[in-house]
Amino acid sequence: MAGEPNVSNMVVGLDIGTSKVVAIVGQPSDDGGLEIVGIGSHPSRGMKKGVVINIESTVQSIQRAVEEAELMAGCDIHSVYVGIAGSHISSMNSDGVVAIKEREVTPYDIERVIDSARARAISEGQRILHVLPQEYAIDTQEGIREPLGMSGVRLEARVHLVTAALNAVQNIEKCVHRCNLEVDDIILEQLASSHAVLTEDERELGVCMVDIGGGTTDIAVFTEGAIRYTAVIPIAGDQVTNDIAMALRTPTQYAEDIKVKYACALTQMASNDETIKVPSVGDRPARDLSRQALAQVVEPRYEELFTLVREELRRSGFEDLVAAGIVLTGGTSRMEGVAELAEEIFHMPVRIACPQNVRGLADVVRNPIYSTGVGLLQYGIKQANSENRSSRRPPREQPSRKYPTERNQVQDELSPMEKVKRWFKGNF
Repeated sequence: MAGEPNVSNMVVGLDIGTSKVVAIVGQPSDDGGLEIVGIGSHPSRGMKKGVVINIESTVQSIQRAVEEAELMAGCDIHSVYVGIAGSHISSMNSDGVVAIKEREVTPYDIERVIDSARARAISEGQRILHVLPQEYAIDTQEGIREPLGMSGVRLEARVHLVTAALNAVQNIEKCVHRCNLEVDDIILEQLASSHAVLTEDERELGVCMVDIGGGTTDIAVFTEGAIRYTAVIPIAGDQVTNDIAMALRTPTQYAEDIKVKYACALTQMASNDETIKVPSVGDRPARDLSRQALAQVVEPRYEELFTLVREELRRSGFEDLVAAGIVLTGGTSRMEGVAELAEEIFHMPVRIACPQNVRGLADVVRNPIYSTGVGLLQYGIKQANSENRSSRRPPREQPSRKYPTERNQVQDELSPMEKVKRWFKGNF
């Protein structure tokens, strides 16, 4: 079996999408990349626009996808990193500030300033998913990426807070637990996808990643190496399928098949001579339709979607700062003509992105459909590595007030004048 010798290293990503559930099993490779050892996919039956609407159907879809992945990887899956999306997701930027205890920034100071930044009033029924540091400032010096060990008096942090509806998170957790699986973490889907498809250069220069799935289109804006803005638009591939079904009067399953095989997002790129068979409803005979006529149905929906993304980008205030342009990913971005239409609307460079630094089943996963699943794996491996590093780090020195007994012993050995100096230093 492919990954049996290193079962302890394995990480599993579970992408519970509106159109499909994908389970991907991977492990870190020696060159710092990711090796995929198993993948399972099953149509999603209990989700709508990223939210669980039928627990039983969702559980069945997860079980099928996980069983398939286990069979291919040759291992049992016990815990997963799960993606979450939907219109209930909201985000904001927040600031925190603390005094640096020992005049040099320690891990404890960083924890305190992050806690200070996350202490924002959030809507009732919302839960904080992520607190993503953007940059730090020490005294008057701004734009610091890693403040650990730096000297100063005052530490500030600017973070990106992502919240989700508590009931939506609980429903996803319930579905996963019903499959006898543990949840390692729940991750915002566009954050996961960004780990799989964006380069460091794009994050530094400024980029807008647009992950077009079945139920939602997820947006993430990066500048200067940090995430600055996230948003969700409830229009995606399912609307395109519905448009085809309504306009061509064909059942939804045939409309999906026609979309995947023949649709083009730009009318001028589709041939008028090429015809396709369109199954009819009931016993009526199938009809012939040109690819160009199909493109005339599809193009307006993509145009609407990209216009909404452009307005969202404009609203974010980062439209002029994304020098690297637009990166499209997700299953609905694969259609012919999508990149060309997007360039016409955004007036900036556009590329279709697949997961990077992937080995193993690369021909299967090097596909925009699997960007979120692969990103969940890469996020999980980074988390595991950072936890290992923190467990190897020597225990941090806590401020003396945490240990009153030890401090009193030291103070007993001080002169009265030293005690007064210490008191003033600790209280002012």
